[in-house]
Amino acid sequence: MRNFRNLEVWQDVRSLVQEAYQLSGSLPTSEKFGMVSQINRCAISIPANITEGCSKYSQKDFVRFLQISLGSCYELESHIILYADLEPV
Repeated sequence: MRNFRNLEVWQDVRSLVQEAYQLSGSLPTSEKFGMVSQINRCAISIPANITEGCSKYSQKDFVRFLQISLGSCYELESHIILYADLEPV
């Protein structure tokens, strides 16, 4: 079993979560159950899936959870792009 605390990617993604929460905190309250919720949920799922994958015994299972985490990274990126599109110029 792996120790997720020792993985650089897990350590790095902690700051990403903080940045995502700061960004979502700047959104209007009307987006509380829309974009804010989506940004926060996909951001927090990135380290959560890395951590869960570390508990798996097989390399295949570990890699699967890393792929899920990567999917959440892409989802977060998409939300940030959409947010930028909606910002008044």
